[in-house]
Amino acid sequence: MKIAIIGGGPAGLYAAILLRKQRPHADIAVYERNRADDTFGFGVVFSDATLDNFETYDPPSYRRITQEFAYWDDIAVHFRGTVHRVGGNGFCGCARRTLLTILQDRARELGVVLHFEIEIEDESRFADADLVIVADGINSRFREKYVDHFAPEVDLRSNKFAWMGSTRPLDAFTFIFQETEWGPFIAHAYQYEAGHSTWIFETDPATFERAGLTGLDERQSAERMKQIFGWFLGDHPLLTNRSMWRNFPMIRNKRWVKGNMVLLGDAKASAHFSIGSGTKLAMEDAIALAEAMQRAPNVASALDAYEHGRREEVEKTQHAADVSLVWFEHVDRFWRFDPVQFAFGVMTRAKAITYDNLTLRAPDFVAEVDKAFARQVHAEGFDVDVDKPVAPMFQPLRLREMTVNNRAVVSPMCMYSAEEGVPGDFHLVHYGSRAIGGAGLIFTEMTCISRDARITPGCAGLWNDEQEAAWKRIVDFVHANSRARFALQLGHAGRKGATKLMWDGMDRPLEQGGWDVVSASPLPYFPDSRVPRELDRAAMDRIRDDFLAATERGERCGFDMLELHCAHGYLLASFISPLTNQRTDDYGGPLQNRLRFPLEVFAAMRAIWPAHKPMSVRISATDWAEGGITGDDAVLIARAFAEAGVDLVDVSTGQTVREAQPIYGRMFQTPFSDQVRNEARVATMCVGNITTADQVNTILAAGRADLVALGRPHLVDAAFTIKAAAWYGAEVFCPPQYLPGKEQIFRNSVRDRQDFEDLKIKAKPKTRAELKAEAAKPLAAE
Repeated sequence: MKIAIIGGGPAGLYAAILLRKQRPHADIAVYERNRADDTFGFGVVFSDATLDNFETYDPPSYRRITQEFAYWDDIAVHFRGTVHRVGGNGFCGCARRTLLTILQDRARELGVVLHFEIEIEDESRFADADLVIVADGINSRFREKYVDHFAPEVDLRSNKFAWMGSTRPLDAFTFIFQETEWGPFIAHAYQYEAGHSTWIFETDPATFERAGLTGLDERQSAERMKQIFGWFLGDHPLLTNRSMWRNFPMIRNKRWVKGNMVLLGDAKASAHFSIGSGTKLAMEDAIALAEAMQRAPNVASALDAYEHGRREEVEKTQHAADVSLVWFEHVDRFWRFDPVQFAFGVMTRAKAITYDNLTLRAPDFVAEVDKAFARQVHAEGFDVDVDKPVAPMFQPLRLREMTVNNRAVVSPMCMYSAEEGVPGDFHLVHYGSRAIGGAGLIFTEMTCISRDARITPGCAGLWNDEQEAAWKRIVDFVHANSRARFALQLGHAGRKGATKLMWDGMDRPLEQGGWDVVSASPLPYFPDSRVPRELDRAAMDRIRDDFLAATERGERCGFDMLELHCAHGYLLASFISPLTNQRTDDYGGPLQNRLRFPLEVFAAMRAIWPAHKPMSVRISATDWAEGGITGDDAVLIARAFAEAGVDLVDVSTGQTVREAQPIYGRMFQTPFSDQVRNEARVATMCVGNITTADQVNTILAAGRADLVALGRPHLVDAAFTIKAAAWYGAEVFCPPQYLPGKEQIFRNSVRDRQDFEDLKIKAKPKTRAELKAEAAKPLAAE
């Protein structure tokens, strides 16, 4: 077999090593445009888990790597004169040049032929090769040559960054957030060998311009960074090596394979430097390709298996990198935070690290986070313990004169089980059991303001006396048997009305028994959906009055809070999104006009809803579709509702148009809540694939929301909150009939949690930094 590898970086070299080990007689050659000892940048960083992978696949190169690496366990966050250190992270660094030398030596040892200072412009010279590996980096010539086939998507991020080095020793992966007269600068720094450390400087484009960095050469840029970070660098210089300011390109490719040619490393996909995974991804690409070549009967099958088997892991890493880089791009959102809360946000920004695993690694740090959160609650007038506080999930929150005893919320979820809009026994049990289960706040499903406002024939309503009496029965039960607050969500289906029950075909039009639907513009949801009638002013007035009538009924029912549904493509949302609003009157065009009718409805409801009771609004913070609502729009929408008197923004996303392409994942909508809360400066509730109390605490402690709504977890576990309270040792109300069960789970949870934490600690291998420190102890003693 003949294999040609274009690019002599870590991806190409490691692929050569692994493939040569599999095929000792294969003709494998690497072609690199630079000299053997050229390198750009300074250090590379790996986690202990990545090193474990290297040990498995090539022990000789692993041993040399680990002999050369610098190890550390802590992450240190410097912010506003404070330093917070978090241990147990297990990182290691190495000079990029050293890594390349190790891989080059190992490749030669195995018989791989290395060619340097050779420019490969046409792969036709490898016409006799069985496999051509393209690992020519982030600016891949071959990816661009076949751009129509590989279909790359390059997202050039807004922040500017420059990669430099220093002789300043570091004993932790160090983040420095520095305020300057021009704006915030960030340093990402780590030691990669004795006497040498990598320094990546980052700032937003406006700060970059104000600081006069445009047009400066490497030396001048280094001098400016030394001016800003000199207090930490001391006498140590900043070193340069192609250290020009640039924007980071997030690269994805629709295809990775063309014939017998395959992309590896940054040519295929890039990951932002803030999670330190670029070289890891490149070398693990090589591992995945080698495994596919080992298992498959031929090259074509192997490349297909590589692409389909590897893509999910790469995309997960890229998603984490995306979330992390956005946090750094918008660090100004958090600049007003308490320093310990800020540091917690740094640690948890990419979602891989959470409240609970930080509690295992750095309990003292999390204890300080809890105290900082409790101090904020105390400042709001609550008599809470700030010395030994409960976890954030169990801290109270006040909205107007309504107090919720904890931050766990039962999300509004349509049950599609009403008869002519009347909630029945199912609803009594559904809402009653979840209230008894300890949630601080529960929401009704979207409750429709008229018969023709329903999504489906099974939707609940509040337009007649029978429905009002049924809802009052449920509200009275909740108030009599729990401490939960109960919120009524009112909405109108708009063009998504007259559809089947969810389990019969969600959003699909009814074949019989339907009704006329309305919307901002006459655009059907599906091509075969009913075409909605565009609302005129008279119809808008009637619908506004229906909202007001339902609001009055909701007050008579005794609901504690009222929410207006302006999300998910329903009627009011159809006015807000440009994808569903094509009007040319005063209610179409710019966002200010598109918001006019939803704000009219909200203001009218607010005027008659009791002043001491809060109101919220549910919005879709993005349409997940080109030309639709964005996160920046969501901030403007939230501000407009806040000015109209909203107390809480319920931040959801999407479901506006069928062509939407959501990016799912854990807590996938939380970044939008984060943006709305910290830019619009309004309280938010987040929702969306949040499944554990650990995630709830992580979101709250990091300042990304004020309330956390959970849907599916509450569907399968009505006592979700009581169980979480037992786990964290927090008090929560329980009716006397259920007290024996509560007392038992609280007793058992003390032991269960200790056993769990002991098991996790015992199962976690010691980091290489810890092992190295232990190995050095006898020497130090001597």
